[in-house]
Amino acid sequence: MALELSGKLKKLPPYLFIEIDKKKNQAKERGADIISLGVGDPDLPTPPHIIKAMHEAIDKPSNHQYPFGAGMLKFRQAVCGWYKSRFNVDLAPDEVCALIGSKEGIGHIHLGLVNPGDIVLIPEPGYPVYNTGTIFTDGVSYYMPLLEKNNYLPDLDAIPVDIAKKAKIIFVNYPNNPTAAVAPKEFYLKLIDFAKKYNIVVASDAAYSEIYYDESNKPISFLSLPGAKDVGVEFHSLSKTYNMTGWRIAWVCGNKEIVETISKVKDNYDSGVFGAIQEAAVIALTGSQDCVEAQREIYKQRRDALVGGLKKLGWEVNLPQATFYVWAKTPKGYTSSQTVSKLLDEAAIVSTPGNGMGASGEGYVRFALTVDVKRIEEACQRIAKIKW
Repeated sequence: MALELSGKLKKLPPYLFIEIDKKKNQAKERGADIISLGVGDPDLPTPPHIIKAMHEAIDKPSNHQYPFGAGMLKFRQAVCGWYKSRFNVDLAPDEVCALIGSKEGIGHIHLGLVNPGDIVLIPEPGYPVYNTGTIFTDGVSYYMPLLEKNNYLPDLDAIPVDIAKKAKIIFVNYPNNPTAAVAPKEFYLKLIDFAKKYNIVVASDAAYSEIYYDESNKPISFLSLPGAKDVGVEFHSLSKTYNMTGWRIAWVCGNKEIVETISKVKDNYDSGVFGAIQEAAVIALTGSQDCVEAQREIYKQRRDALVGGLKKLGWEVNLPQATFYVWAKTPKGYTSSQTVSKLLDEAAIVSTPGNGMGASGEGYVRFALTVDVKRIEEACQRIAKIKW
């Protein structure tokens, strides 16, 4: 059979993290002892009290039926309570929609808002789904470079007026993947004014807000600022906060009309989040957060081990204040791809090329803190033996 792919599918670049996983598996087949610092998938287990809640919820026959709609009321209420407690943001349940992972919602927002030819403002380097969702709706991606000189914040003043006037959505992601940057209040205030001026929907991706290292300087929510709910929504997830990546449970919240638009798209594409998972998520959001605090301490130890080890070897790397990523400059004379290949071929270390997440990422490598301290120390020892 001669299968002819759709034009949209042909436009898609290879999905970066699938390609990284393929290379990792190929190295394993060669017998290499892989240290995987590539894909941002937590190695820590889901906390036991959440698993226990899932065991109990899965026995309920009512959870075996279609979970249609925006999510269980008690799940949406739990999100509202969590946002109030964590960010002092007031939400109503009808301003929340459950998602099958924030990736799904980020992809689906385009279907509700973007027409062919509409522009979507996308940070780069950044999460690939911002662009793929644009491609699937025949939108046009306009990339906003995240540069060190701008503290890895998009320069809103550099966006041409004619581009801003045609834009439908602007994506922002803080704490940021891959640069680990954190956005200050001043940036969000400027973003809100920009969105109001040009009638653009703000889509804030805050999946990493709970992985931070300075208690006195916690990441803030875009929705905590005046006027934010007038122009946008925030995507959040239990994946990184509670190590539930495989569970596929998240939400979008904020502007009621935008939330309802995403919910309407979902009504036509899926049948909702499995009820038992929603019940377990309620326990995660409303129960003790000691597990999250303990996890932060583990990531801090890993961060310090990797950053300290790389600096001793002469690598240029900043100490991240949030996320479980380390954004490092490549050794002199090496591109991102060359560095990643050398790390894999000569040290069996999997990492992510910065340019794989956008042109402005050239000259950088992303490491994920998804192995324990001993393995990170071993990785640094292996890197020390490479002749650059």
